[in-house]
Amino acid sequence: MTLRWYGEGNDSVTLEQIRQIPGVAGVITALHDIPAGEAWTYEDVMKRKQEVEAKGLKLCGVESINVHEDIKIGLPTRDKLIEDYCKSLEAVGKAGIHLVCYNFMPVFDWTRTDLAMPLEDGSTALAYDSSIIDGIDASEMFDRIEKASGGFVMPGWEPNRRDEIMDLFDKYKDVTADKLRENFKYFLDGIIPTCEEVGVKMACHPDDPGWPIFGLPRITHDQAGFDRMVKLHDSPCNTLCLCTGSLGSNVQNDIPAMVRHFGEMNRIGCLHVRNIKHLGSDRRFRESSHLSSDGDLDMYEIMKAAYETCPDTYIRPDHGRMIWDEIGRPGYGLYDRALGIAYLNGLWEAIDKNAKRG
Repeated sequence: MTLRWYGEGNDSVTLEQIRQIPGVAGVITALHDIPAGEAWTYEDVMKRKQEVEAKGLKLCGVESINVHEDIKIGLPTRDKLIEDYCKSLEAVGKAGIHLVCYNFMPVFDWTRTDLAMPLEDGSTALAYDSSIIDGIDASEMFDRIEKASGGFVMPGWEPNRRDEIMDLFDKYKDVTADKLRENFKYFLDGIIPTCEEVGVKMACHPDDPGWPIFGLPRITHDQAGFDRMVKLHDSPCNTLCLCTGSLGSNVQNDIPAMVRHFGEMNRIGCLHVRNIKHLGSDRRFRESSHLSSDGDLDMYEIMKAAYETCPDTYIRPDHGRMIWDEIGRPGYGLYDRALGIAYLNGLWEAIDKNAKRG
């Protein structure tokens, strides 16, 4: 079990606190100060790794080495950018880190319309309402995110990206889903040989939410999309990050079945396990606690599928609510994610003991 950590001075949660959560082996982190497109160095990666290990934890994986937009669009600059991406992978592999979680979503990373929806119990949660997205300009989303971020920089919504947004929309105007997939294959063909050489698995995170937004194409939000993705470059290093909340945003997705499908193929590089609650529409939802009855996903069946098909895969609880008056990066506080880990570990222990009893 792991927890995402944004780094000293960039996270309200400390490594000392993470170390005290039972069952947590390490963290998933990144070099967040290095812009997309710039190569990571071995020295910088080792500095972060040693920082984590000094607190008694393991650096289990990277999330993320961001993919530059020019690669997704298919511009002539992509060859140099892919070359530099491979240098980053070499640095990560040399440091003994064997997992990189990333995404291939155009322009925007994850998207929410509310970072602090009040819930009946007094907690707040991330939420999404398609009617709001449909009624605003994409650039307005930066104002909404920044206003509700609590002073933390939200991944994918860095303020310095605001000025490039409209230019990016113009560049993407001729990029269809098929073209995006073609560019994805070009990227994978360029990096997977390096991954195989240095022992790094790439785990592609699903589109979040699980459908196109703002007229931009999205291609990895259901089983069919990921089936196509793993075939773009057939390699054990070409895997997916099976995020139950992102995929669960699409009510058509059967999450336990997807875990079994890709787990049996040995194509799950990591698991993000969280719960969501649909709000009367297949494109309106909020995040919930991890408890199955608090949302619409069956966490027991999800964990059972993981236990039976990919038991050695890194798991993290992903997002959590903000509870007990905690102040932190929305979705990434300490308390509810720690509760989520305790719950998931409890499910795992029960599943393991039942299996061993025959």
